[in-house]
Amino acid sequence: MSKIVAIIPAFNEEVALGSVILRTLQYVDKVIVVNDGSSDKTEDVAKLAGAEVISHSSNLGKGQGLKSGFDFVQASNENNNYDELFSIIVTIDGDGQNNPDEIPQLVAPIISGEADFVNGSRYIEGSKEDDTPGYRRVGQKVLDKATNISSGLNITDSQSGFRAFSKKTIPFFKLNDSGFGIESEMLSDAAEAGIKVVEVPITVRYDLNGSTENPITHGVGVLLKIIKDMELRRPLIYFTLPGFIIFLIGIISGIWFLNDYLNGTSINFGPTVIAIMLIIVGLFLMLNGILLDSIRKLINRKL
Repeated sequence: MSKIVAIIPAFNEEVALGSVILRTLQYVDKVIVVNDGSSDKTEDVAKLAGAEVISHSSNLGKGQGLKSGFDFVQASNENNNYDELFSIIVTIDGDGQNNPDEIPQLVAPIISGEADFVNGSRYIEGSKEDDTPGYRRVGQKVLDKATNISSGLNITDSQSGFRAFSKKTIPFFKLNDSGFGIESEMLSDAAEAGIKVVEVPITVRYDLNGSTENPITHGVGVLLKIIKDMELRRPLIYFTLPGFIIFLIGIISGIWFLNDYLNGTSINFGPTVIAIMLIIVGLFLMLNGILLDSIRKLINRKL
């Protein structure tokens, strides 16, 4: 029988955390709360509710919280202690917005062997987009699109923190991002490793004030990290595509200036030099992207 452990990254979540833990324990064998430098009673509440607590001395970010939780589960499994041998990991937010009663449907595809990574989505199979505040949904769609370009997946809710994983996926997650960009990073890591990812519908409560960061700052920060991540994961998109656009602008400008010259119109050498520079820069970016993509594919083959 599959043993399930839940990881809850928590930062100043004393209000809702106890309820989340108690409800989660109805469906899992153990709850690990990563207290990420909270200044309130998060740690005390977690212990009283029956969770095992890992505490950071300062606030390191959600990504580091998940890393600590995954490292703990990995170490427990490597110790070969049957009581601590977990085959499924669930991640759930501690602010009460996720519904622990949906854990069974989240882990079902892993138990059945259908997938190794299950992403809870608010936007599939009858989930109502209208439940999401408008400003959140606009930003969400941008992040979903950027994540899908970076990962090559077709995910409808890339920023969901309510997920389930088979234990064999743990080594494939780099968990480099310390903040909220970790959600997109994990999807890209999974796609790169060939892990089967499926989505199941979940619900989210927005009447709870669970955000610990300004949504605009949060969204822009995550988007920039996704774009930066494309530098290595999708060099053809990150370098070659912009390079081609710049090269094309340079060529069109050059033809325009050449046409003026052939028609006897006086030539302004400033724009002509700029056109030549655009062509050179565009070629450099295109070649750089092609070279990096070749290197990436070569490394992946060796791995």
